[in-house]
Amino acid sequence: MKTINVNDFKITSKIKLREQPSSYPLDASKEDLKGALQFISKKLGKLQNTMYAHDKYAVLVCIQGMDTSGKDSLVREVFKNFNARGVVSHSFKVPTDLELGHDYLWRHYIALPERGKFAIFNRTHYENVLVTRVHPNYILNEKIPSINSIDDVNEAFWDKRFEQINNFEKHIAENGTIIFKFYLNLSKEEQKNRLLRRLNKKEKHWKFSPDDLKERALWDKYQGCYEEAINRTSKPHAPWYNIPANDKATARYIVAKIMYDALSKYTDISEPELDDKVKANLDEYINKLNNE
Repeated sequence: MKTINVNDFKITSKIKLREQPSSYPLDASKEDLKGALQFISKKLGKLQNTMYAHDKYAVLVCIQGMDTSGKDSLVREVFKNFNARGVVSHSFKVPTDLELGHDYLWRHYIALPERGKFAIFNRTHYENVLVTRVHPNYILNEKIPSINSIDDVNEAFWDKRFEQINNFEKHIAENGTIIFKFYLNLSKEEQKNRLLRRLNKKEKHWKFSPDDLKERALWDKYQGCYEEAINRTSKPHAPWYNIPANDKATARYIVAKIMYDALSKYTDISEPELDDKVKANLDEYINKLNNE
């Protein structure tokens, strides 16, 4: 199987999204990819246990992508070897009345991971500069005092929102949250194939909505919004990674490899040592238990 350099996927300078790959052959069979993912997923799970004991860092995993890009299955497969106590997944859909009663970042703040744990945002705070930018009328539901009509949702508004998102991520990173942001880059042709599979297979009908086709018609607009969001918010403390997503197994492996390689560089993450007094009396504790 081809060896990958995770830095090949990190966005470190301004990009054109159409020039980023949606396919990345790893010269491996499906079984080889499945085995490689299983291996690295187990190592990630073990590392998370160490982080749980260390209790100083949290990990936020942000996953974005067009409909059918494989977000749900990626979460299921990459994190299946984690201890359930150490990871929680949040899927941010249309805001509820309660959420609309707060600022747009509130529901994301309260879902942030505790120290020692992973949180997965399956669709993220970036929906607030993606879906709402394609459909700016949604902003009116947020009841922002300075926004009284669509005309108020102008470039200055979006500049401020990007600044707020960058500040949000900088704040949590400076306080111990390690941030990964993955854009699952699916080609328009592959999305068509996946939508057709949903329509042609009865057991997948439940996944399809006519709204999927309405949003697909806005593909170019979404691509422009993604490109700007990535370019304006990929920072050293919160980098974006372009993940070729035309093959789901490849995408899952690349995401897992990126996380494991990055987290392995934190040499201060280790299980805490026992207190000296406890360590000095280990034999006594063992004897007590053995002599019960």
